Amino acid sequence: MTETFTLARLGAPGEEIPVVRHAGRTLDARSVTPDFDGAFFGAGGLERVADALATLPEFDPGTLRVGAPIARPGKIVCIGLNYSDHAEETGQALPAEPVVFMKDPTTMVGPFDDVLIPRASTKTDWEVELGVVIGSTARYLDSPADALAHVAGYAVSNDVSEREFQLERGGQWDKGKSCETFNPFGPDLVPASQVADPQQLGLRLRVNGEVRQAGTTANMLFSVAHVVWYLSQFMVLHPGDVINTGTPAGVALGIPGTPYLRAGDVVELEIDGLGQARQRMVQA
Repeated sequence: MTETFTLARLGAPGEEIPVVRHAGRTLDARSVTPDFDGAFFGAGGLERVADALATLPEFDPGTLRVGAPIARPGKIVCIGLNYSDHAEETGQALPAEPVVFMKDPTTMVGPFDDVLIPRASTKTDWEVELGVVIGSTARYLDSPADALAHVAGYAVSNDVSEREFQLERGGQWDKGKSCETFNPFGPDLVPASQVADPQQLGLRLRVNGEVRQAGTTANMLFSVAHVVWYLSQFMVLHPGDVINTGTPAGVALGIPGTPYLRAGDVVELEIDGLGQARQRMVQA
């Protein structure tokens, strides 16, 4: 693939249209695929889009909602405490191996959709993360050197968390991570071939205009390649699956006064080269 492009999906929830953004234009991708899903990625979809760029018709996005750039994934796998400064601010020891937990795939919503603060929640928190989309099946990879070949692309991800549910109510972290709307994703999926180094990306997050997180993927304890390789030893990663790779310091849990999110708050996120997202908090 020599020409640069990104993938996006536009339209109401459940009615999203797959489009390609290329050279300042929005192109209709429905002649190539009905959706950007696991079947698309697993069958060389990115290469087919690249080959079709010159023939795809223009699409007028108008005021259509921007959905997540991929269809609902088969699974969302998350890596906890993957930045040393974040582990320190939460008072937890640096992990010797990646901390792995799962997130309900139905939590994925568009990058500008409202986020619902759960009923009875007082500790809803933000986490800007590099989202990784798997492009080909990864199982028992031999080494991290093999891993990035299995990545389709990258996107901005907000791993929204309810800290009381996650840390104070017993059991696993999942129930503090899997509330509805708790994984805004996008706006675009940037193909891996267009990201020179996933370990050299700046991440930033603001709440009501105030910078809360400003980090870099260079500070990950376990790189994207290591994480994909590691996960493949314990589960099969399928095309279209998503990995949230961890967050840098600056979450509410680690800030004096713990300024957790409330209805009306606005969270803005961005990652170098991957775009910007914005979500408003509303009460469920």
